[in-house]
Amino acid sequence: MRIATWNVNSITARLPRLLAWLESSGTDVLCIQETKCTLEQFPAEALREAGYESAVNATGRWNGVALLSRVGLADVVTGLPGGPEYEGVEEPRAVSATCGPVRVWSVYVPNGREVAHDHYAYKLRWLEALQGAVADDAAGALPFAVLGDYNIAPTDEDVWDPAVFEGATHVTPAERDALAALRGKGLSDVVPRPLKYDHPYSYWDYRQLAFPKNRGMRIDLVYGNAPFAAAVKDSYVDREERKGKGASDHAPVVVDLEL
Repeated sequence: MRIATWNVNSITARLPRLLAWLESSGTDVLCIQETKCTLEQFPAEALREAGYESAVNATGRWNGVALLSRVGLADVVTGLPGGPEYEGVEEPRAVSATCGPVRVWSVYVPNGREVAHDHYAYKLRWLEALQGAVADDAAGALPFAVLGDYNIAPTDEDVWDPAVFEGATHVTPAERDALAALRGKGLSDVVPRPLKYDHPYSYWDYRQLAFPKNRGMRIDLVYGNAPFAAAVKDSYVDREERKGKGASDHAPVVVDLEL
């Protein structure tokens, strides 16, 4: 079984690449972030024709998440139970479902913007709510994982130059402590292998030739419980999908399971 996560940075802009990648990669379940569309704009019919059911949480702003599955889609939960609002709005940042033999969450953790910004405090509250929301599934016997764009690099090795990020979001102790607390619920970091260079970055800025210079970050993560981690046979960052015209600034992270 092949499961992946990918921040597509607008599903309507990336739809031809998405459909081609689904066909070539043989992915069974895909967690998508940053759909940037309304429910009405989501290309459910095109994906259905490609063999995938969809579960979507989207409102047309800069967020939005989805789950695509060709192995079943049941017990869908839209949103983060107990999650906080930002400026009076519950942002569409989580969706979960049981897909065949596994249960998965697709999450798009708030960016945080700047450490002194209200959005950073919101990010930490959101992560605290995520810990509570996944606790039961994480402790269960069913293979379970929370996949998505976490907007946090777990260690200094997960950014191309720690000095560049000093004092910025994505690398602060509080954010990394939140990841540690999430792992404390019984989840482990499924670290992918890189297809090039020595570290599996998953995001490269569009600016300043960041991708060809490999100035990246590993912020797209897969956190799985013990049954999920035990089933992992391979994991990699599909760096090739970051290349070329019209690419997202994130690459898919792929996990192969033997169940």
